[in-house]
Amino acid sequence: MKLLLTSGGVTNRSIRAALVELLGKPIAECRALCVPTAQWGHPMCGPESVRGFLAAGPDAQHFSGLGWASLGVLELTALPTIGAERWVPWVREADVLLVDGGDATYLCHWMRESGLAELLPTLPELVWVGVSAGSMVMTPRIGEYFVEWPSAPDDRTLGVVDFSIFPHLNAFPTNTMAHAERWAAGIGVPAYAIDEQTAITVVDDSVEVISEGEWTRFER
Repeated sequence: MKLLLTSGGVTNRSIRAALVELLGKPIAECRALCVPTAQWGHPMCGPESVRGFLAAGPDAQHFSGLGWASLGVLELTALPTIGAERWVPWVREADVLLVDGGDATYLCHWMRESGLAELLPTLPELVWVGVSAGSMVMTPRIGEYFVEWPSAPDDRTLGVVDFSIFPHLNAFPTNTMAHAERWAAGIGVPAYAIDEQTAITVVDDSVEVISEGEWTRFER
């Protein structure tokens, strides 16, 4: 699996070029599955925001609205009730998973419960494009600062990569560099603070920051 971990999506030419390189073909030739699950775990999200993502609305122009050959929906909360024989082929046939933001601990829970987390390592050519929590779920921890799901046992997530992510740098009054520095001081692993014009690619053991904006790396 190849990762494109973003804060706000494919927001500039540099990130778009990195995405096309990961895909190995034009976006217009790729089949995408949208994963809205993380939104259900966050109090700021709901039916309207999910609809905008799935319908490739104006707010999703840098994500589901990029001009994919096809768009489908993969709702992780439904997968345990329909059987792997149905949904696993859908994932295997996809070129990319578009994984939206929300609460990363909720997304992590349903990735494990659905079986998707176990399946992903068997799909080396699949591209995972995350926005916010859709990126953070791949890290070891997100920090209590970002936990919004009341049932989350702690702030741990999948640990596919060995660093954590502070997204939306300077996009909100509560996401300044000062907030990021305090967050990083307690996270216990290397970490990146990234803004909406920044992404991180991960292919095998290679990690690269793609940015036309602002980012910082915090050492452990």
